[in-house]
Amino acid sequence: MLTTVVFDADETLLDLRPAVTGGLVTVLDEMRRRTPAAAEVTLADLESDWGAVFGEMSAAPVMEIRRAALARSLARAELGDHLDEIADLFFARRFALTRPFPDVPLALRALRSRYTLGFATNGNSRAERCGLAGEFAFEVYAHEGGLPKKPAPEFFAAVVAAAGVLPEQIVYVGDSWEHDVVAPRRAGLRSVWLNRIGLPRPRGVTPDAEVSTLADLPSVLAEIPTAADLPVPGDVPAVPGDVSGG
Repeated sequence: MLTTVVFDADETLLDLRPAVTGGLVTVLDEMRRRTPAAAEVTLADLESDWGAVFGEMSAAPVMEIRRAALARSLARAELGDHLDEIADLFFARRFALTRPFPDVPLALRALRSRYTLGFATNGNSRAERCGLAGEFAFEVYAHEGGLPKKPAPEFFAAVVAAAGVLPEQIVYVGDSWEHDVVAPRRAGLRSVWLNRIGLPRPRGVTPDAEVSTLADLPSVLAEIPTAADLPVPGDVPAVPGDVSGG
């Protein structure tokens, strides 16, 4: 039977995009305050700098990727020597603005009476800095102790170890098809795809359930059969995970 529900963080529990945008707006304002050379730099430039470095650094810690993106942005206005202070400014604002989606508090409250809850993420969003302090029995963060990111099987092995139960007793909930559906199923866990925006379901593997809001999760989990039947999927088309983090 299912005993443990583990959540992805960004764009699953946490509304990250407005927080990242707010952090970048703060950075841009500071750049313009420091030098007239930043007058021609736009928010779109700063947003594109993340995408420009992500492809080459996708396996790196997210904080390193964000710093590299900020370094690229600062170079546009010859402010490269100020990376440390600008990065501190970005992260302070980003965390100040990062909050759970409206459907999260009630869903966690309903689930906690029946399941052990966990938090496991590739990104920078630590539960205690994002309005989720004390909500989880355990937390797993990529790159702590050398742990690789999802979709690496080692990541999900760490989730299983932290949960202290069999893989088939754990359901992983997240928004990324590759990272939060395909990868946990390959590791022997169960999966629920959070599809907030109604994307078409990719072929190749079937999640145990799909929801458009976490408000539906308690009832959906109650309907998942207790007998785990988890064939290992074959090769499936990779769907890029979210690259908006930071």
